[in-house]
Amino acid sequence: MIEDEAMDRLESGERIECSMKMNLRTGRITLTVWRRTVPKHRQKERLVKKLPWGWVKESLERIKVFGSFPKDMGTPRMMGQLDEHTRDAKNALIDRELDLIEFC
Repeated sequence: MIEDEAMDRLESGERIECSMKMNLRTGRITLTVWRRTVPKHRQKERLVKKLPWGWVKESLERIKVFGSFPKDMGTPRMMGQLDEHTRDAKNALIDRELDLIEFC
């Protein structure tokens, strides 16, 4: 059984997104049209600061900190770089707050 909405769209030459299956008892093909919602527009994240091993970004609800370190750096050096990375991210957040205060 093909839904009326699906049949109207097919007859007008439009594409439909659906799943198609055959009913084994009746031998008839059934189309079930997918009712997809339009994706909501999300505001892009704002880059607060680019860091040597990552970044600090700001979205509507969160502050995001990302860091990625090469394995060949070695664990002791990586831990030192991680501390530096965190300190730089904290300083970027302080600078962000100071800029917001100056803006107001």
